[in-house]
Amino acid sequence: MAIMTRIGLIRLVVIAALIGALELACRTGLIDHRIIIAPSEMASALWTLLASGSLDADIARTLGLIGLVTALSIVLGFAAGIAIHALPRLREALDPFFATYYAVPVFIFYPVLIAIFGLSLMPIVLIGVATAIVAMIIATLNGLDRVPRVLDKVARVHRLGRIATALQLQLPAAAPYLFTGIKLAVSYGFIAVIAAEFILSPAGLGRDIADAYADFNNRRMYALILFLLIVATLINAVLHGLDMRFAARRSGGRA
Repeated sequence: MAIMTRIGLIRLVVIAALIGALELACRTGLIDHRIIIAPSEMASALWTLLASGSLDADIARTLGLIGLVTALSIVLGFAAGIAIHALPRLREALDPFFATYYAVPVFIFYPVLIAIFGLSLMPIVLIGVATAIVAMIIATLNGLDRVPRVLDKVARVHRLGRIATALQLQLPAAAPYLFTGIKLAVSYGFIAVIAAEFILSPAGLGRDIADAYADFNNRRMYALILFLLIVATLINAVLHGLDMRFAARRSGGRA
């Protein structure tokens, strides 16, 4: 535990040093303010935007979409992973597809989705799910592959049914891999929603960033980027903390 705390402090020091270096470079003119503004100026602009309440609707829209995309990707990806794992021939056919899935950008289908569904939330949700779900499917398959076979014998000895075996034995054994899938689904969902809003959306934080960029409004653009960085960092920190806590429990508190 002490090692993890020390690593966390080192990370904070490194981040603070980088922020300080960027602040100094911007304030001394080493970096042109038309390219990047100082971090303190970003924070000031973000505070002004949040205090004004002008971003409330876009924040609620974007974070709501990210939550919806993540939830759908986790649930559907987990269910699909279980089904594919139970059908070896289907998995054998799909394995090459999973291996090359992220080589093809999902966003190439965005114009088609816009033509079908229009400028609604549906194209963004579909793009987000299509981007994140495969990571959850692969994590589920990896987790189920690594469930010790001895657990099947334990289930038979205790006369556990299929559902009880899955809930009490198989899922706990596969939990580390499933949690990795959850973290990846959250990351991919976050990226996909923001990118989809940036490309072609009537509202949302991604749209706000695109508009600020087009208007050469650096203060607003970097303030919004800073907000997204803070949210993404907090989400990742929470997920990492949960992962470490579960790992410590699995190891009997020795992690």
